Amino acid sequence: MRNAGPPGGDSSDSAESPGGDLSGGDSSGSDLSRVSVVVPARNCAELLPGCLAAIDRQTYQGPVDVTVALAPSSDGTEQVLARCRTRLRMRVVDNPAGIASAGLNIAFAASQGPVVARVDAQARPAPDYLERAVAALRRTGAANVGGVQRPLRSEGLADAIAAAMSSPFGAGPAAFRSGRSSGPVDTVYLGVFDRDAVASVGGFDETLLRNQDYELNMRLREQGRIVWLDAGLIVDYVPRSDYAGLAGQYFSYGAWKRNVLIRKPASLRPRQLAAPALVAALAVSVLQIGLRRRLGLAAPLLYAGACAAAAARLEDTGDGRRQRTRTAAAFAVMHLSWGAGFWFGRPWRRRTRRRLRPTTGETNPQRG
Repeated sequence: MRNAGPPGGDSSDSAESPGGDLSGGDSSGSDLSRVSVVVPARNCAELLPGCLAAIDRQTYQGPVDVTVALAPSSDGTEQVLARCRTRLRMRVVDNPAGIASAGLNIAFAASQGPVVARVDAQARPAPDYLERAVAALRRTGAANVGGVQRPLRSEGLADAIAAAMSSPFGAGPAAFRSGRSSGPVDTVYLGVFDRDAVASVGGFDETLLRNQDYELNMRLREQGRIVWLDAGLIVDYVPRSDYAGLAGQYFSYGAWKRNVLIRKPASLRPRQLAAPALVAALAVSVLQIGLRRRLGLAAPLLYAGACAAAAARLEDTGDGRRQRTRTAAAFAVMHLSWGAGFWFGRPWRRRTRRRLRPTTGETNPQRG
């Protein structure tokens, strides 16, 4: 495997073996655990530099390395990655399957730290993210520690989408979105993992295109381990910038959530039925309207009013009525796409074993 180290720095392989005691030291003499950051990258040329810059700004004082699992991309991601520079030791491995779960397993296997932090290209972890997460792992004995997802506000339609995703009405009441208090939860955004815990359950399920994080955390909890939300951990998230991208994202979420619920019915939470129930109610309304029954107007009007009211309650909605209308529309896109995906999405299946895999392909776009 070829490594990509900082310009002029040492890029030789570390002698440290994967896994280990979180309280143990590193070969450099530090009493802090090595943290391996893993980044699945596919068609993220615009987003990846900001992600790597945020990782580079971490205040964690122990050793940190980065492994990027590069999937086949059509937007020049590989070329952009070749121009990225970081003070951290970085390696790039191929992810020929092209999906996040496979890339994460490859990156886990290629990295060495007993603590492994997942950071997606859309994520911008706060500078103290790793520092706080490692402390929480030690303090709680958790298998996975995560923080609060905070959609980044910008301008125009992208800002309206971020506002909708920031609202419990839009994205739901999941603990990692509200971040009201710290404690054990079902799942977290991204995650900073005890490597041994992830290995004990076989890593990410490579038959899942979406929802692989929830499913992994579910297996960790079934093993009696703790998934911990630290409300002080903040991760900025770059949301989609148009309705089409948002619709595709949420349709996929709904389809893969149904897939996981079929496999694990006990994982069902009542909130997960809200969007499918909405789509079903609106479908009935369409039939009633077709039969010229006024009652059919009730559900669409009530829902439209709820979206408008939720948008009006949000603070800082930009340029007034127009932005509130955009935000209300974003609510509808998220809900209807998720619900439609749940009912009608047909997630494909990859025939592969659920386990952490050794790396097969490798590249080295960064040269010292």
